[in-house]
Amino acid sequence: MKIVGLSGSKIGNKTRTAMDCALKVLKENYPDVDASLIDLAEYEVQFSDGRNYLEYEGDTRYVAQSLMEADALIIGTPVFQASIPATLKNVFDLLPVNAFREKVAAMIVTAGSPKHYLVAEQQLKPILAYMKAQIVQTYVFIEEKDFYRKEIKNDDILYRINRLAEDTVLLTKTYGRLRKEREKQYGF
Repeated sequence: MKIVGLSGSKIGNKTRTAMDCALKVLKENYPDVDASLIDLAEYEVQFSDGRNYLEYEGDTRYVAQSLMEADALIIGTPVFQASIPATLKNVFDLLPVNAFREKVAAMIVTAGSPKHYLVAEQQLKPILAYMKAQIVQTYVFIEEKDFYRKEIKNDDILYRINRLAEDTVLLTKTYGRLRKEREKQYGF
């Protein structure tokens, strides 16, 4: 099973901190899972121009292809101006409409204020659903107050990240097993 974490911003460190925590949980608790992180701050991703993702080169192709090859995704996003950042939306725009079919997608959202709690519900979930992801229904919302010196200090948040990792792995295994049974029974 391949799980890719995507830290969806070029600036700041809180989302990256949260994603590092999630990947650490995956690696410690699920050693059989191939877990990796793509931090958009480390890549030069071109703006989507409508081409097939395989026609891009360099970082753009690497990021898109890594997401397409994953069995599951953990999408990490900060909230900027009550919205997901353009860097993250651009990555979604690079991919085909059915890019997340038969993939599980989980979400971690960082924000400076509790006022942005519903950004995941109103913006990220609809995009992931449109792209045909199987969405982990609960997500982790982390506020500014939950961080201290690039670490998450809220035990409830740490528990919820552990649970998100567990749910992501469990759903990915379950959907994989169900697909194999369907293929065996119906041939497709």
